[in-house]
Amino acid sequence: MISKHLKFILLLNLPFAFAQEVKWMSIGDLHNWYSAAGSEIEVGRTGQVSDQQDGLRYPAFYRVQDNQAAKGLWLGASNFYDPVVNKNYDKKVVHAGPRHLDIENETMPVSITMDGKYDHPNVFVDGDPATNLQYLDYVDNVDPSLESDRKINNIVQTSLGVQMKRTIYAFAHPDHQNYHIQEYVFTNNGCFDKDCNTSYEQTLEGFQVYLQYRYAISREGMVYDGNWLPQSAAWGHNTMNDVIGENPSGPSINDQFYDNGEIMRAFFSWQGYHSDASFDNIGGPNAPGEGHLGAAQFVGVVTLHADTSPANNEDDITQPSTTWFITSDDPTTSGSDQYNETKSINEYTNYMTVGHPDQSQAEIVGSGNANQFNDPRTGSNPGGTSQGIGFGPYTLAPGDSIRIVLAEGAAGLSREMCYVIGQNWKNEVHTDVLPDGSDLHTHMVSNYNRGSGKNLYKNSWVFTGADSIINTFKKAKYNFDLMESGQSLPETPQPPSQFSVTSGGDRIILNWTDEPEAGSGFDGFNLYRLKFKPDTTLFSYNISQGLLDSVDESIATIWEFSPGQNKDASIGLYEYQDVTAERGFDYFYFLEAFDNGTNDDRVLNSSKFYTITNKAASLKRPAGESFEDIRVVPNPYHISARDFQYGVSASDRLMFLNIPPECTIRIFTERGDLIKTIEHTDGSGDEAWNSITSSRQLIVSGLYIAHFEDPDGRSTIRKFTVIR
Repeated sequence: MISKHLKFILLLNLPFAFAQEVKWMSIGDLHNWYSAAGSEIEVGRTGQVSDQQDGLRYPAFYRVQDNQAAKGLWLGASNFYDPVVNKNYDKKVVHAGPRHLDIENETMPVSITMDGKYDHPNVFVDGDPATNLQYLDYVDNVDPSLESDRKINNIVQTSLGVQMKRTIYAFAHPDHQNYHIQEYVFTNNGCFDKDCNTSYEQTLEGFQVYLQYRYAISREGMVYDGNWLPQSAAWGHNTMNDVIGENPSGPSINDQFYDNGEIMRAFFSWQGYHSDASFDNIGGPNAPGEGHLGAAQFVGVVTLHADTSPANNEDDITQPSTTWFITSDDPTTSGSDQYNETKSINEYTNYMTVGHPDQSQAEIVGSGNANQFNDPRTGSNPGGTSQGIGFGPYTLAPGDSIRIVLAEGAAGLSREMCYVIGQNWKNEVHTDVLPDGSDLHTHMVSNYNRGSGKNLYKNSWVFTGADSIINTFKKAKYNFDLMESGQSLPETPQPPSQFSVTSGGDRIILNWTDEPEAGSGFDGFNLYRLKFKPDTTLFSYNISQGLLDSVDESIATIWEFSPGQNKDASIGLYEYQDVTAERGFDYFYFLEAFDNGTNDDRVLNSSKFYTITNKAASLKRPAGESFEDIRVVPNPYHISARDFQYGVSASDRLMFLNIPPECTIRIFTERGDLIKTIEHTDGSGDEAWNSITSSRQLIVSGLYIAHFEDPDGRSTIRKFTVIR
């Protein structure tokens, strides 16, 4: 049996070749990977340019919702002696990203582990492991008393003689699953390699922490996937970055629209205007298609705590001390060299400790094209704009530590509303229905919108995402305050330890274990079935009315089970037989345990990500009894009906039905050319073919011959027609 856990050590082919271990947070609506090296650098997980948008996936239930392009972590100090090279530096800076990474000599991973309240379930379809969590959710330690549902523990030793301990918290609670709390503790331990073979005690003066965030929102419409948005949007060329609360003693004119009377130190980003778009691209509408919004997310970071000093652990509301933006292709972001003093002085002085600009990048751009913004300091912007935040300066004596806590989150219109608003925009209906105005919403529309009519309608809804990300920051602060007081959020129900799906001849059988019953207030299960693909939407859009219909039973089905219903108590196993599945279609399932609402002011569910299957189940016919029963379906195959045969996700599917339990299927052209050989070995009477030849070509119109031969040498043929 394949191990339920697959641990990744990734070898990357980057300018500086390195190996790094990564861990995923993937139990809520926000999924992201985290590097053992302490920062998630550009293409740092795969090394592929096509994966530049990789991570910070929201909403993660749907494909290609990545918003992260690169991150950087720089640490600096003044008047620094480096014992490795026996040299005094006016300024010394060490780097992890946004492009450079040296895990042998600069930011050296010591450990990375993940704790969980419980392990992820074993999920199987037809006996095979069948969930993304099999490789995204490696839990090293199970601790039911954990303050979060998942916690990553990451220790990095740096060549500045500073150890960084990074702790990342993720939550399954439905109100708190779209952000991750990230705690950093920096300790002057005097070690210059991860084993501390070289050490030197000194007081660190002017110690500065500097983080860079390069966002690109969102991958769905970008060149490597949907391809309806301008190419350079894929690396964040038109990203907008707004900053709030950077000067609590002298608030900027825009702070009033965000903080609602309380001090909030944060920045957030969204997709701004792009000069190469032939349509109003706010929200990333699929203009060539049906219109749905593919880039309506708002993402950002809020500061929850920053020590005043090593001796004073009170939150310093003047931190971060630097909030200046940085162009993403600035020369300082590449070719970092910790021993180049001139470069370190430039990084430390002009970026890490530069303070606050008079205006954020978003304020400067306004309703202009974000991709045409030029940094006033460099006069260019070929790669877009990243946001930098810096903390310090601190003085760290040997053994001293400082603690910084952030939360990174994502929010915006729901997937349902992305369809409603985008398709109403495309079809020019309901343009008079605008969202309720808040001060923030009104501010965003007034300052960052240049459209009218249907564009004003669309953009007004998209900019409510700013309200959503600010509310996300407030929820993160509430949760952090709970954790600081030794409390935690109401616990969501535990998922079952095992969920299995088995394809049968006339039904699909589902089984799951009963561990959730032991949880407080347990009230039952919801079982979801999705047709065609695992991210099938649970709603349908009524194009004539411009509204959402209720659950479309043709593509999504939900069954509810009360405690003990369909359970064999003798073995502690639930079973449900799905007899409504249709032959030839792919089905995906997930299960949620839910409580009775007594643990919170709402009903809580276990996360769907624990059980959602990534391998299709489908009905399997019993093996045919004779060659005379074999059929090819559809016959003829006509391209005009392709989407109605076996669904959009299997639009080129042909089925061979009532075939022997084992046989070889050879497909020939009318001229007798063999184009495909299929070995049927699963014992059923069904075999599907995607109309792709052995040379990876889609078959053309014509007459084809299928030859069936069983292990005993008996054979028959069937002819079928394809019309394209």
